[in-house]
Amino acid sequence: MRRLNIRTLLAVVLVTAFIASLFAGCAPDKGTVVIYTSVDQLYSEKIFDEYEKATGVKVKAVFDIEANKTVGLANKLIEEKSNPQADVFWNGEILQTIRLKAEGVLEAAEIANTGELPEAFVDADKQWYGFGGRARCLIYNKTLISYEDCPKTLEEFLISENVKQSAIAQPMFGTTSTHAAVLYALWGSEDAKKYYSDLAEAGVQVVDGNGVVKDQVSRKKLYYGLTDTDDALLEIASNSDLDVIFLDQEDGGIGTLVIPNTVARIKGGPNPEQAVKFMEWLLSAEVEQLLVDDEWIQIPVHPSVNASQVIEDADVRIMAADFEQAYEFYEESKNDLTSIFVR
Repeated sequence: MRRLNIRTLLAVVLVTAFIASLFAGCAPDKGTVVIYTSVDQLYSEKIFDEYEKATGVKVKAVFDIEANKTVGLANKLIEEKSNPQADVFWNGEILQTIRLKAEGVLEAAEIANTGELPEAFVDADKQWYGFGGRARCLIYNKTLISYEDCPKTLEEFLISENVKQSAIAQPMFGTTSTHAAVLYALWGSEDAKKYYSDLAEAGVQVVDGNGVVKDQVSRKKLYYGLTDTDDALLEIASNSDLDVIFLDQEDGGIGTLVIPNTVARIKGGPNPEQAVKFMEWLLSAEVEQLLVDDEWIQIPVHPSVNASQVIEDADVRIMAADFEQAYEFYEESKNDLTSIFVR
């Protein structure tokens, strides 16, 4: 009887421990935060390591290595909506973040010390926050064309006598499509569609991506083209023949579009308190400086953050873009641009 009781007791203890381990796996882990990010692992993993060192909180990161990484992660978050696995989405752009808000994937987060962020970078419902990012810019080859002869505004880009020696990336994808949606919101559908139709008619070259734009300019295949600061500054670092211009900086001009990083809390995520703490840390000036120094961010928004010398010298004036409205125009602009540029 004694042996039987001991064996029974041991079995009960083992089963109880097994059941407890199952429930423990379902309970929120106060020392963990789960982050989905479209930011290249080369850059984001360093930030996660720094956060773990600073706080002792374990970061479980999900990186998307697909070519269309931002859309892929957004789709994954929508699929998981009824059973959220992530706490935070850190996105290298903004329109897919706004899409997640529209799909009911996000929830509000009260984040301290966001007063230095531009008004356009803070969601009115506090469901997403933006910080430093990439700017749209003109990269040009100084051996082919002078600064004086380069366009200084989007309108001059259209009517320039050198437009056939210029390029844009396919405007239905990536940051070029975001730029188009913002212009649709700013100018209205009719005027924006006409601008792109006239640009196609004028003979602008359309290439496969922003990286191809800077490569073609660097190799003297083109005089200049529209690209992003991450691509442009990377190429300038190895080719002194190149320089950049930030368009529409004149008095009364619309300014340069900066596409921010965004961060948002996932509704029903397993670690909501840790989500807010990570978001506050990521949105700090100190972390923005780390990302600038690592060259993921070119246009910081905190006044205390030191940008690269190229950006400091340019003193970029940021466009007051309405990203929520741009999202409303996204499908319309994409359809228009497909009809204009895809033959």
